[in-house]
Amino acid sequence: MAAQNTATTDATQAGPSHSPTGRQWLALSVLVLSQLAVWLDNTVLNVALKTLADPTEGLGASPNQLQWSISSYTLVFAVLLFTGGVLADRYGHRRLLLTGMVLFGAASAWAAYSGSATELIVARGAMGIGSALIMPATLALIAQVFDERHRATAIAIWSGSSGIAIATGPMLSGVLLDHFWWGSVFLVNVPIVVACVAGSFVFLPGVVTRVRQKFDPLGVVLSTAGLFAIVWGVIEGGHRNDWTDPAIVASLAGGVLLVAVFVLVELRVANPSFDVRLFRDIRFTGASVAVMLTFFGLNGSMYYTSFYLQGVQGQTPLECGLSIAPVALGVLLGAPLSAKLVRAYGVRPVVTAAMLIATTGFVAYVFLDEHSGLPLFWVFLILQGLGMGAAVAPTTEAIMAILPADRTGAGSAVNNSLRQIGGVLGVAVLGSVLVSVYRDRVTPRLSGLPSRAADGAAESPEATRLLGAKMRLPRLSAIADEGFVHAMHVASVVGAAAAAAGALIIWWGFRRTSSGARSSM
Repeated sequence: MAAQNTATTDATQAGPSHSPTGRQWLALSVLVLSQLAVWLDNTVLNVALKTLADPTEGLGASPNQLQWSISSYTLVFAVLLFTGGVLADRYGHRRLLLTGMVLFGAASAWAAYSGSATELIVARGAMGIGSALIMPATLALIAQVFDERHRATAIAIWSGSSGIAIATGPMLSGVLLDHFWWGSVFLVNVPIVVACVAGSFVFLPGVVTRVRQKFDPLGVVLSTAGLFAIVWGVIEGGHRNDWTDPAIVASLAGGVLLVAVFVLVELRVANPSFDVRLFRDIRFTGASVAVMLTFFGLNGSMYYTSFYLQGVQGQTPLECGLSIAPVALGVLLGAPLSAKLVRAYGVRPVVTAAMLIATTGFVAYVFLDEHSGLPLFWVFLILQGLGMGAAVAPTTEAIMAILPADRTGAGSAVNNSLRQIGGVLGVAVLGSVLVSVYRDRVTPRLSGLPSRAADGAAESPEATRLLGAKMRLPRLSAIADEGFVHAMHVASVVGAAAAAAGALIIWWGFRRTSSGARSSM
């Protein structure tokens, strides 16, 4: 059904031969700020993880609780993006954006005052619901506000906003943690929400698409249960260090089965919430999977970077935030540069090269040790950011160019959900690799300690250091540092392999596209 506008603004009146109007740029700034809140929430939490693990200054969260504090948000976000896209197409993108921002702000305040790690995990899940309403609407509104000539540039700026969050989030988190309690890192979302709500009413088009699609409750239930079972199995498998545990095997197998059933159901319903049929286009499939694998490596590496800088290098939260900032420089450089390169050479060579650069940044962690200097670390971060920024913007534009006008909300939900699924799996898989390898590495070196104390100390580097401080054994701190660095090396290779696989998928998926300015798809 063709979309019908019930309200118009001069934000969409610039023709293809004219430059975007000031109102269009203001509309884009609202959409960028809305996405910034979503990105900012993940980046501020990365720096706060070590504080949350502290039983005195934080919540005494265990390694698997820390993984769930990230994964509960991204998992709910990823799954409900399907529904968020359908709701946006049906009830209006601005209306859903406003609803999502209000819910996101309220849940952020709840997270800030959580009294336990479990309550924080639940509050983070509520934040994921708000984000699932925000993200599909932002990308769909860009498609409404900008014509085809300027849409690629707008999407590149929108994608590059993640770099702003990556830069400001850790630094802001560090400042807050140095002066206030851990919950303050979530309160930063509240003023952003207020600004976005006000700007939405003034600058965004009040368009109601009137696409009366049926809801797909069975699909939502199957996808939620399936992904939850897989993520739970991966996280708990690493925590228990026993992948043959019947509960772990049943969870992983059951999750895969539920996802398979979900795909079959979505293929049979007339109006699926997650349009599996879009994957018949090999370019859509290649771009979507490549972005997912990029976020797999990025989110996983950001998870252990904070522990490396604060635990091994002994940095304060503020120093850690400043040390992570260079990755944003790469993102901010890569996103706009890629738009120009794609117009000249096409998606295939540009994105393939970008993902190989990101791969280099991920695998380079193997050269870091307990005594590595920051300049070397910054080079690796810039490579990660450059590759990510140059890969995400053109693949997102390629995905949106394939979608029909009345399915932009649901289509962008597919794109964003795969990003979040990649991030969830990145934290789950690489976090579990980190825990398992660390435990195997340090357990033999703790054999001289009482068995109960040794078992507890092997759970994490923080637990090892804490036991060393209690027993006045400085050597345990060195054991913790060496064991963590070794585990980080293994995890970084896994993350790099995922990014390299994404590069191969892009090269194969866009193989029939000729290069040149007209082949930006």
